[in-house]
Amino acid sequence: MNDLSGTHAFDPAMPVTVADAAAAAPIGAVLSVGGSASEALLDMMALDQIGTHADPIIASSGQVGSLIKLRVGNTWLIANVRTLRLADDSVDRVVATIDFLGEGDEEKLTGKLYHFRRGVTRYPAPGCPVHALTTADMKQIYAADGRASIDIGTIYPTRDIRASLYVDAMLGKHFALLGSTGTGKSTAAALILHRICALAPQGHIVMIDPHGEYSAAFQDNGALFDVSNLAMPYWLMNFEEHCEVFLTSSGADRQHDADILAKCLLAARAKSRVGQEIPKLTVDAPIPYLLSDLTGIIQLEMGKMDRAGDTAPYQRLKAKIEEVKADPRFSFMFSGMLVADTMADFIARIFRLPTQGKPISIIDVSGVPSEITSVVVAVLSRMVFDFAIWSRNEPQRPILLVCEEAHRYVPNERNADGSSVGRILSRIAKEGRKYGVSLGLITQRPSDLAEGVLSQCGTIISMRLNNDRDQAFVRAAMPEGARGFLDTIPALRNRECIICGEGVAIPIRAAFAPLEDGKRPASGDPLFSELWREAGDEGAIIDRTVQRWRAQGR
Repeated sequence: MNDLSGTHAFDPAMPVTVADAAAAAPIGAVLSVGGSASEALLDMMALDQIGTHADPIIASSGQVGSLIKLRVGNTWLIANVRTLRLADDSVDRVVATIDFLGEGDEEKLTGKLYHFRRGVTRYPAPGCPVHALTTADMKQIYAADGRASIDIGTIYPTRDIRASLYVDAMLGKHFALLGSTGTGKSTAAALILHRICALAPQGHIVMIDPHGEYSAAFQDNGALFDVSNLAMPYWLMNFEEHCEVFLTSSGADRQHDADILAKCLLAARAKSRVGQEIPKLTVDAPIPYLLSDLTGIIQLEMGKMDRAGDTAPYQRLKAKIEEVKADPRFSFMFSGMLVADTMADFIARIFRLPTQGKPISIIDVSGVPSEITSVVVAVLSRMVFDFAIWSRNEPQRPILLVCEEAHRYVPNERNADGSSVGRILSRIAKEGRKYGVSLGLITQRPSDLAEGVLSQCGTIISMRLNNDRDQAFVRAAMPEGARGFLDTIPALRNRECIICGEGVAIPIRAAFAPLEDGKRPASGDPLFSELWREAGDEGAIIDRTVQRWRAQGR
């Protein structure tokens, strides 16, 4: 290897510390420079020498996922080590594939000033010396830079360099939190949302909670809703959502039934709009109407039929509506008490307008019947989007919509069930930022998400993923410069993650900070070894469970 001891990385007039001396000594040189990836030849003896250094950043230099720096003129380039292999001519040298991440002027990296920039304007020439990054460098690279940010933990492998997310950049272009079951994903989501609530106590966050985990985490600063107090009026549904609930047929019969429902629904809405100034009513307009009016109109239309066989579609519709009205599981949405015009009150409660000290709404849909869970999520998601569209001429109130178990609601074509929720969430992913709607997707199976939705997320937070398909899916969605970090995803420990995209200065590996007991979601794993030691009172447990089961939780 060329003698690189003559590098002029540091001003001789500056005081030289042990860390400075270790960083000043080159650990290799650039071998080749390419558009998507470059290579550096690293000296194993130099790496071994700095490997004993007390500075953990310097000691980790040259490892896969570590950062190195190269000087080009008065600019330092920061690069990430993606892969390592032995050089052909010697076991004392390794060839590293590196990705350039950003740059900063020399004074900024040595502590005089700070100005780290993502992206590279100048590339090094082959032979350019490669140096280890120091903890001081890392602190300046990851400094908050005066932008609104939240602290979520520490940068790996340090214990004192804080990992921050730029809130405006992260929410402005959506984000995704990914991770296999048991990696700490729910706790990480709660941590991020708690930090956002603390930063913006007048914010507006709506979280769809399919398992009832997050109510325990946001009792102090969140408004909690479930089937007992959601009170979501059925007439807020648009025509497509009405079809999902009321139509039971398929094929050509379904289209016929849909035409009848459209005609009767429009008539029912028109009957209820007396006194309202709506020049041209549509079947999608959220106008209150009575279910009894709808069934009455269906009955009236059925009476106009000439032959008995023509009444089958009307009978199907009427029977389904009557079934839904009579089923107590659906009372949170189809109760006769929900016919008043409460749309403004519902929006104010769910979107936290005003926040009243609780900027986040937790919508627990675990008690919603599985047949209409997708419809409920679709209505909530669509109302977030429609409110943003129709309030464009008003003072803007951006809303963050967080969707846990996102693969259930935005499935790929292989798992698609034709429900409207996938379409509205996909539309929010593509167009939401134009109207002040941010989308947060949380999922353990990113490969089951609709194609293109993950790529719409400007910030991706990936915890450990055990499935090869999921890893490949995330790798395809992440930028080229993060590939070195991506290779470590299967090896992440619990509560560790890789973050890349708009929400961070450069891709990082971070460890999430611990969360207080009162702020954690109820997602802990049962301790079988302890719980199976307990016995007694099983009969009473079964009786109470059967009673709740039969009463459907009431």
